[in-house]
Amino acid sequence: MSGYIQAMRALVRRRPLLQCGASVLVRNAKGELLLQQRMDNGLWGYHGGSVELDERVEDAARRELLEETGLTAKRMTLLGVFSGPELHYIYPNGDEVSNIDIVFLCDDYTGEISRQPDEVRALRWFAPGELPPFSQITPPNRAPLRAYLSGLEERNGGAAEQQASG
Repeated sequence: MSGYIQAMRALVRRRPLLQCGASVLVRNAKGELLLQQRMDNGLWGYHGGSVELDERVEDAARRELLEETGLTAKRMTLLGVFSGPELHYIYPNGDEVSNIDIVFLCDDYTGEISRQPDEVRALRWFAPGELPPFSQITPPNRAPLRAYLSGLEERNGGAAEQQASG
C-alpha cells in the first residue's frame, strides 16, 4: 500500500477512496503476458499500484513493475485509462477503492524475473488464449485485460479473446 493511500486510510478508515493506479502489462517476444498471482486474494493480475503524491504516472508504473517482478521497463505505450463501476473493489481486508487505472503495455524491458515475496505468490507467462479464467483474475484487472484481448482479436482476426467472456 502506498504511503499516501496508507495515510488516507488512517483518516477515512474503510470508507471508499478514489485511487489512481499505474499498471503495466508485460508482453514477451512470443506474445505471452506476465501475470502475478496476488498474495492478498490468490487471484491473477498484472503489475501495478497506487501513484504517490506528485509522482509521474509513468514513474509509478515503472516502480511498481520493478518492485513486483524485478523487471525494468524501458519503453511503455499507453494501453488505456480505465475507471467506472467495474474497477470499484473491496480488498480482502475490507479497504474499499474506486480505481482509475492507467495501464501501460511494455514489451521492452530488462532484468531477471523475481517476485516480491510479501505481495506476489507467483509469476507466470501466459499465452493470450491460455489466460486463467476471468473468475481467477483480480476484479479490477478484468476490464483492462478484456480491452487488451479485444485489441488483439481485432488485429489477429478473431482467436485471441477466448478467455474474455468469462
